[in-house]
Parts: sequence; C-alpha cells; structure tokens
Amino acid sequence: MCAQARAKTRPSRPSPDSLSSVGNLDDLGSIRPIRVWDGVVARTVDGERLSLGVVELEPSSVVPEHSHDNEQLGMVLSGSLEFRVGDETRELTAGCTWRIPPNVPHEVRTGPDGAVVIDVFAPVRADWQALDRLADQPPRWP
Repeated sequence: MCAQARAKTRPSRPSPDSLSSVGNLDDLGSIRPIRVWDGVVARTVDGERLSLGVVELEPSSVVPEHSHDNEQLGMVLSGSLEFRVGDETRELTAGCTWRIPPNVPHEVRTGPDGAVVIDVFAPVRADWQALDRLADQPPRWP
C-alpha cells in the first residue's frame, strides 16, 4: 500500500467534471480496473494530456493487432510477452521497454505466467475512458 493510502488526511479528489475519478495521490488498489480485451485488464489514471495504465495480462493472452492515434510508451513490470511493433518482434521481460509511434500496428502475446506492464499514452486514451469499470479486485502488482 502506498504511503498516501496510509495517510490520515483526507485525499484530494478531482471535481466531478474532470477526466479521472482518481485523486492527485492515490493507491493502485483503489482504482477499479477496466476490461480492455479478453484476459487483459487495466487500471488507469488520466491527466489532461496523457493516460497511464497498469495493465494485467493473463497467461497466454493475446492483444490483437491494432493501432491508434496515441503515442505509447511502456515497460514490463513482471512476467514476459512477445511484442510486435510494426515489423519488429521481440521477447520482453521485466525491465524491458517499448515505444510505439502513433498509428503503427502492434500486437502482444503473453508467456505462460502472463505479465503486468505499465503503458503511457499521449494524448489521453478517450476510448478506454468509455469502457465500464469492473468490480473491485486486488491488483497483481506490486
């Protein structure tokens, strides 16, 4: 649990018309996940210009080829995955990173243990904001 979650002061929450229901300081476990694809859920924090997602991918799951207008940066926190960006494919493990320019096709296949990754998107992933939040569940990381 992060230090803010243990704090005794009342957390700051954004106004109802803001982009995110997450406070300025929050704990990952308090963010309800969204289902992005089968076997793929994300907990997101949206700012005015970018989105951060902690994405949990089940074992042997597939993120099908897709592209989007957002620039995307990411890093593997745990597990492994095969990542294809354009014509380049690599096996990535904890600590490996990626950069995906806007509108470049990419896809992911996880290994037998699944993976947890961080994705950062600019601009904000408005399509993810439209997805329904799932029931509360503990995060797989940290």
